Amino acid sequence: MTSLSIRRGELDDVPAVLGLLDKATEWLVAAGRTDQWGTEAHSTNPRRIAQIEDFAAGDGFWVAEHDGQVVGALAVGDALSYVPPATEPELYIRLLVTDRALQGSGIGTDLLDHARMLARGLGVELLRVDCFGGGDGALIRYYEKQGFTRAEPFGVPVSDSVWPGQVLFQRL
Repeated sequence: MTSLSIRRGELDDVPAVLGLLDKATEWLVAAGRTDQWGTEAHSTNPRRIAQIEDFAAGDGFWVAEHDGQVVGALAVGDALSYVPPATEPELYIRLLVTDRALQGSGIGTDLLDHARMLARGLGVELLRVDCFGGGDGALIRYYEKQGFTRAEPFGVPVSDSVWPGQVLFQRL
């Protein structure tokens, strides 16, 4: 995709990023994949709004723009509390979302390349991410195509079930 730019995100970008998450959830629901993020909009979930605002208030929040529109977001920093800790210094991808309408245009790859650049700039040799570990494994395969390797699976208790997660890593 031409004219894609990546810039530091800010609080004003939160509604656009929540909109991307809502569109992704709508896409998942339409595909019958409600086990990943459920069916509710992120933009009306106080916990999710607070999380994205927290990302935006830090220095690890980035957005991808195309023709002045936010088409992707990346948050990096420390691993989230539900993830098994790393045994060495790392940069953790806390959020990666792209516009479903532009699927296949390389936005996710560009944002992951940005994360790699940030990690190298910090002198860190380990980049980790987690994703939904259930369903047909499509998200895991996406990260593997991006050069990540499966590490440990994990589970997050949610209501009366356990959300299956998968940690992946990449050596830089």
